Amino acid sequence: MEQYVLDLQDIDGTQVAVVGGKGAHLGALSRIEGIRVPGGFCVTTEAFRRIMAETPSIDDQLDRLSRLNPDDREAIRTLSAQIRRTIEAIAVPGDLAAAITGGLARHGEQAAFAVRSSATAEDLPTASFAGQQDTYLNVVGPTAILQHVSRCWASLFTERAVAYRRRNGIDHRTVHMAVVVQRMVFPHASGILFTADPVTGNRRVATVDAGFGLGEALVSGLVNPDVFKVRDGEVVDKAIAAKQRAVHALPAGGTQEVAVEAQRQAQPALTDAQAVRLVRLGRRIEAHFGRPQDIEWCLVDDGFQIVQSRPITTLFPIPQADDQENHVYVSVGHGQMMTDPMKPLGFSMWQLTAMVPMHEAGGRLFVDVTRRLAAPASRAGLLEAMGKGDPLIRHALETVLDRDGFVPSLPDAGPGGRPAGAAPAPIETDPAVVAELIERSRASVAALERDIRTKTGQALFDFLLEAFEEHKRVLSDPLSIQAIMAGMEATWWLNDTLQEWLGEKNVADTLTLSAPDNITSEMGLALLDVADVIRPLPEVVAFLQGVDGDDFLDDLAKLAGGTEARDAIEAYLDRYGMRCVGEIDITRPRWRERPGTLVPVILDNVSNFEPGAAGRRFEQGRQKAQQKEEDVLSRLRALPDGERKADEVKGMIDRVRTFIGYREYPKYGIISRYFVYKQALLAEAERLVQADVLPEKEDAFYLTFQELRDMVRSHQRDDQLIQQRKEAFRSYHALTPPRVLTSDGEALTGAYRRDDVPAGALVGVPVSAGTVEGRARVILDMAEADLEAGDILVTAFTDPSWSPLFVGIAGLVTEVGGLMTHGAVIAREYGLPAVVGVEQATRLIRDGQRIRVHGTDGYVEILD
Repeated sequence: MEQYVLDLQDIDGTQVAVVGGKGAHLGALSRIEGIRVPGGFCVTTEAFRRIMAETPSIDDQLDRLSRLNPDDREAIRTLSAQIRRTIEAIAVPGDLAAAITGGLARHGEQAAFAVRSSATAEDLPTASFAGQQDTYLNVVGPTAILQHVSRCWASLFTERAVAYRRRNGIDHRTVHMAVVVQRMVFPHASGILFTADPVTGNRRVATVDAGFGLGEALVSGLVNPDVFKVRDGEVVDKAIAAKQRAVHALPAGGTQEVAVEAQRQAQPALTDAQAVRLVRLGRRIEAHFGRPQDIEWCLVDDGFQIVQSRPITTLFPIPQADDQENHVYVSVGHGQMMTDPMKPLGFSMWQLTAMVPMHEAGGRLFVDVTRRLAAPASRAGLLEAMGKGDPLIRHALETVLDRDGFVPSLPDAGPGGRPAGAAPAPIETDPAVVAELIERSRASVAALERDIRTKTGQALFDFLLEAFEEHKRVLSDPLSIQAIMAGMEATWWLNDTLQEWLGEKNVADTLTLSAPDNITSEMGLALLDVADVIRPLPEVVAFLQGVDGDDFLDDLAKLAGGTEARDAIEAYLDRYGMRCVGEIDITRPRWRERPGTLVPVILDNVSNFEPGAAGRRFEQGRQKAQQKEEDVLSRLRALPDGERKADEVKGMIDRVRTFIGYREYPKYGIISRYFVYKQALLAEAERLVQADVLPEKEDAFYLTFQELRDMVRSHQRDDQLIQQRKEAFRSYHALTPPRVLTSDGEALTGAYRRDDVPAGALVGVPVSAGTVEGRARVILDMAEADLEAGDILVTAFTDPSWSPLFVGIAGLVTEVGGLMTHGAVIAREYGLPAVVGVEQATRLIRDGQRIRVHGTDGYVEILD
């Protein structure tokens, strides 16, 4: 027999499919010792399915609903209202009605009840669906209860619920509705408890929102709540609001908004002791569910009753630590220009090849800097380095340091060895150094390609672990680090010194134009050369305009001039095909795997540039830098002690031009190696597919390196693990990674301390001098770029793969970055005014708006 009604006491948290998210949570809550939940029962999804099955016209309506354009609000509104009317008009069959009234009889037939929707896609760890369906309070009598159960079923098709499912890619037919029927409580006060601070993410601070009467007044925004913040068993902050309205239950059923008498308005809805007691209950609930909770509560006769608890889905997870100590973590993604989540194979490979230990949370990597912050010398070095890279990270770290006792105090390390953050020994200004380093890197990649060919199975994984050691050896080559530091330090020295001596800001930006040996800027110019080959071939251009997908290269050869075009693209891919957006995640598709990504950029270059543009661009930059050098030196010679100053500056200019281009090469080496690792691992994954161990080879991306190794050895797969990882990865996209995160869960973004910026301007870091005005193109995916000459690129972050777009734009604005991150280096190479680290730039600037980028002073003005 179908089970249409289940008592709350008989429900546990695993029964979401039967009683929906809310019902499952309430069942679990009612089993926790010391937690009081108003009694009641659940009308199961079985009842909903039967109602839907008995109404043939609904099937047709759902088909029409799934075909509607998600942006057609009017059509969605009309059709969803029609579906609701259809459901509400269905007479509840006799046996189903009897099951519901039987449930009522057990709990007091003439008592007042709350009738609450509980959908199967609701209160999930990854999507809260809060407020998508309906709740009815103070419903009295069997007839009214049955009518409101029908209304709850119908509320699965409110316009907002339909739109929410469309946005989250959830099929309307897969979601079912259960209904919770619960004894009504008539509280003195009610509200919401967050067991972690929902604004800062701090897990040790609970926030209580409280008002008089029923919680509807708070949820609907009718009144401002009292807010209590509780930490370690005491109220650490509170704000008491003037509560002029409340919602009360009416004797005959329903609710009414009432005025609160004047003398009570400013009284707190809870005492401090009650707030602390409530948080204690909240901590018990949090411990039961294993994650921070958003809890709806009622205060009745000095006792708390819990009417709902759901996970807080907006908190950024905390890296796992094996101790109870305080930790301070800095985001790796902000330094690497990639703040998107990484898949498990991606972050585990980065961890295995990185120079410092890294901790994963929310699909992002973090470095624990607690010990470096604890000792004075390493702290100063770290803050200095972070400030140059990203001033917001520095400010966020200083905010944590200002808190008494959060970071322990340790003495500096004793003598011996170079202190952390100190400059490496200097090297001669000699271009042969760079040539030798590039040769060493090339030879190392060539050896890897040669030696990996014969390795499969466990032998491959053993070989890779050795290869990772070589990878780290190449990265930590002292000569390589000296060359990188030489270029950066010379840049900083020139900017500081010439501002002091000549009163001019960021002079190095011009002096570094078209510096030699910059693999990333060469990559952008080389794609202009590819466009030169394709431009005179009309058949090829027309063919490329219709390309959709990645297997077009072989078809090119069939066209007039197509072999030439294919060879040009192939040669480009041989040199740069290992690159892609988000390239530090090995699982991201490379250009060699998806050459179609480059087609729109090539076509833009064909239409926006004249033949020979690459050579001209490079030469113009070189000449500008040369003229700037002559201008600076002649102005210096006119100063007191001018010859010495000019000689010193000339030495530094030569040094910058010798070494600054090499800054980009180690990343190219890393990504070249990554592509070799990836191809070998994908071949293993393909063998697992052939052996029926994996359904598809990309499933390997959801395993860490070690887990993949174990699977290759055992040929056992854990379907549940891969599915959970896929769902977690999807949910991580909704989270914004903080620049700095503490072990308390507090997410810190930092702030700019600037008073030299016009009102309303967006503040960032000035990384490439000059001012430019133009149309903003807000682009989040390089494949969707459609740029015209004079456009200003606005995006979340740029890694080297964006360089081909840089040749065609007039300026750059990014949300992430600092003085020496890749986007900044390439912007300077190409002479593009650029401001990076502009918080929420892609949301605050609309595509197509006119903006002015102040690359010298570090701010952006929106002009219309």
